[in-house]
Amino acid sequence: MSQIFISAAHKSSGKTTVTLGLCAALRTRGLDVRPFKKGPDYIDPMWLGRAAGHDCHNLDYYTMDGNEIKDTVGFYAGGSDISIIEGNKGLYDGLDLDGSNSNAALAKLLCAPVVLVLDARGMTRGIAPLILGYQAFDPDIRIAGVILNQLGGSRHEGKLRAVIEHYTDVPVIGAVGKNPDLQILERHLGLIPSNEQDDAEQQIKTIGDVIEDQVDLDVLIDLAKSSPVPPAPAASPFHIEPLTQPLRIGIARDEAFGFYYPGDLEAMQQAGAELVEIDMLRERVLPDIDGLIIGGGFPESCMEPLQANQSLRHAVRDAINAGLPAYAECGGLMYLARSLTWKDQTCTMAGVIPGDAVMYEHPQGRGYVRLETTAGFPWQPGAGKVVAAHEFHYSALEQLDNPEAYAFKVLRGTGMDGTHDGYVVKNLLACYSHLRSTRGNRWTQQFLNFVAQCKSNTGTTEGKTT
Repeated sequence: MSQIFISAAHKSSGKTTVTLGLCAALRTRGLDVRPFKKGPDYIDPMWLGRAAGHDCHNLDYYTMDGNEIKDTVGFYAGGSDISIIEGNKGLYDGLDLDGSNSNAALAKLLCAPVVLVLDARGMTRGIAPLILGYQAFDPDIRIAGVILNQLGGSRHEGKLRAVIEHYTDVPVIGAVGKNPDLQILERHLGLIPSNEQDDAEQQIKTIGDVIEDQVDLDVLIDLAKSSPVPPAPAASPFHIEPLTQPLRIGIARDEAFGFYYPGDLEAMQQAGAELVEIDMLRERVLPDIDGLIIGGGFPESCMEPLQANQSLRHAVRDAINAGLPAYAECGGLMYLARSLTWKDQTCTMAGVIPGDAVMYEHPQGRGYVRLETTAGFPWQPGAGKVVAAHEFHYSALEQLDNPEAYAFKVLRGTGMDGTHDGYVVKNLLACYSHLRSTRGNRWTQQFLNFVAQCKSNTGTTEGKTT
């Protein structure tokens, strides 16, 4: 039940690759590894979870309070051999001037020792004041070691080790050289998700082997042992009330759609919902379901096979138009639009939302959002609730007809038009914002209750199809 926090001086230092390799290498040794990721993110946690063999849970000050963060680590890391927490951006980077939501604040909250991954390209003696500055900036942060990354060779490594040993008291626990085998392909949202990579397992093994060879895992394990994880709560922090009737919830899950928080899915399952995964690219009929969730992802990279699967597109359209309760986020919203345009190519989508999704070269909405529910919000509670969420989309909805209602007023962020988010038609709620089921916003409970209500009102959910 030990823990280590992997951070960096700045983003793009290679800490995700190093963290992934650490998870894989420690798992190969037979350790029970539990990964965590700071901030709102889907792609990095997918890789980390696959490498560790356990779901990676996000720790996010914007949507969670400190106690919920500690409970999450305690519940999912309790009983394990080691938990590895990957930061986002740099150690002291964050939204607020006082650093209250920074990586350092998270490490301090968890009392976790920090290992800095330092991109050493072009550096020699200058690495010492960098480390000393990071130590001096907040004496309460324990920088327990550094892993040098992107080294130019053994001579470069030797110089850096000598400088760090002479000027600082921080041990070098790893030295990772430049290596094309450590590269994971990227696209506009960052790394290509592991659910799209046919060779993901081989990539993880390769990276794990490199890290095993170039990082002193025994020292890392000893450093982690100096800090036990927080105590585990009696129940999952994502726990919601059990259902009073059985529900089958369809979950779009394939190469196009895969952005889901593990705690959200787990909460619905523990409440008694049966989650039915749907391959939107290959399945021709909609299974027997009471509700449908289409999460985020990369429908633009799969828009030709999505268009080709006319049978399922029509089934989804007809079911939602007939009243099937549905929730769609970002990529799911794009799928439900009339069409999707990317790189001068346009493909027909499901046509539930009377608008066209158009991809751009630069983000149309990015970062944390704050929403306020309107009278058109279809779930309970109704209007006036403020919701913390996040968005990251390169697409915009254009030629959009007015909806029956918008579910959200945007207080911070972009949403669908800078003012509204949450397109409501029939029993569908579709938005660009990504919700996370936390103590401050149990959207999973609200959605399941809504599905159950629709099912009770009709005797059987309208739009159900086989």
